[in-house]
Amino acid sequence: MSRPDPSKIIRILREDDPHPETCLRHETPWELLVATILSAQCTDERVNRITPGLFRKYPDVKAFAEADRAGLEADIRPAGFFRNKAKSIQGAARKLADEFGGRVPETMAELITLPGVARKTANIVLSSAFGRAEGIAVDVHVARISGRLGLSRETAPEKIERDLLALVPKDYWLDFNYLLVNHGRAVCQARKPKCGECRLAPLCPKIGVAADPVARARGAVKSPRMTSGIGRGKRYNRVG
Repeated sequence: MSRPDPSKIIRILREDDPHPETCLRHETPWELLVATILSAQCTDERVNRITPGLFRKYPDVKAFAEADRAGLEADIRPAGFFRNKAKSIQGAARKLADEFGGRVPETMAELITLPGVARKTANIVLSSAFGRAEGIAVDVHVARISGRLGLSRETAPEKIERDLLALVPKDYWLDFNYLLVNHGRAVCQARKPKCGECRLAPLCPKIGVAADPVARARGAVKSPRMTSGIGRGKRYNRVG
């Protein structure tokens, strides 16, 4: 089967999900940035349980910049990798306070200068906070489904994004991540994809194979491996 047309994929997914958006609750670009950093290797549901109290305790960029690090680590501990995440959040807050007047910048070039922010995080903030499309956020769901649909054979997030940007019409960049994320959570799951329920099945070159453990063992399906860069001496979220 040839590579499916991304426009058809989007049209099908939009029928069930006409207004896709991030599940991370936020009221400001800064809150979204913090929530996105917290979401690395953590569910959105858990992040959404943490952030209401977090944003009450630290109501703005200045409060995060001046926070006691140990206290901040304790506040976000349920999100995992809390030391590196606290370092990134506080580092981003201090840089925003010192260089951006306390405001989250609205360009990719500026966002990726912040500690803990690489293209995935920047793309989410740009799309959901500012309605700007400078790229496509590639997380584990986007990477997995892009591989299964044959949209990219790459495993590195930056290379997957490069392939997607060449295939997906720019008008769809804002929605593409959220459409695939929601589809990945509901249907095209990592371990047990519901191929029999999938409306993309007629377009999918991996239909049936992705759910076949024998085929997987033989290497017929390889889920892209995502590197978080969290912990063990690695810089957090530089590919996130």
